[in-house]
Amino acid sequence: MFQRIVVVGAGRAGRPIAERLSERFDVRVTGRELACAGADLVILCTPDAVIGDVARAIEVGPWICHVSGATRLDALAPHQRRVAVHPLQTLHADAGPGQLDGAFAGLTASDPDAMRVALTLADALGLRPFELADEDRPLYHAGATVAASFLVTLQRAAADLVERAGAPREAVDPLMQRVVERGFIPTGPHVRGDLSTIDEHIVAIAQQRPELEPLYRALTRATELLASR
Repeated sequence: MFQRIVVVGAGRAGRPIAERLSERFDVRVTGRELACAGADLVILCTPDAVIGDVARAIEVGPWICHVSGATRLDALAPHQRRVAVHPLQTLHADAGPGQLDGAFAGLTASDPDAMRVALTLADALGLRPFELADEDRPLYHAGATVAASFLVTLQRAAADLVERAGAPREAVDPLMQRVVERGFIPTGPHVRGDLSTIDEHIVAIAQQRPELEPLYRALTRATELLASR
């Protein structure tokens, strides 16, 4: 299906993707020079904002793929042989290709041939694929952002609160890790219906870290709504 692959960009996504694909294919990494001649497949590992510009600068012919979670397929115009493969994982340039192993990946394609290309690429990367409709990408990427970016926000908020109480900031890390390891089983006063404790939390936060009170109230409401399902 393809033998020669060009990866555009050698950053957080580009480097591990290129390293993994080089185990099975002839892979070349390129930057601003866009040296894509002779490629069967070009993979854009660039910032979302420039995907369209980069795609338009590449001569039509090879399959072209982007690895963005939020960007739609039409950003790859004028190319018709186009797919999107988004590894649902936080990636780091220096962490190696193993960080891709077992991660899920959203695949978007315009026709069955394109989906076969996307599935072949996902398999070569060691990803667990699922089909993702182009119009659902914003909602999907919102979920990914909650899982990754907001988790960092929650860790920092929790660390601020326990530090204010005199505990080490890092004391919350083993707790959060255990929740993940146990499969995100709900626990705490919201699960037990301990409303008086929750009220005490809100009073204490309002006094000591008032900037975090809206966050706690919003998360309390969200927890109650999700639990009611």
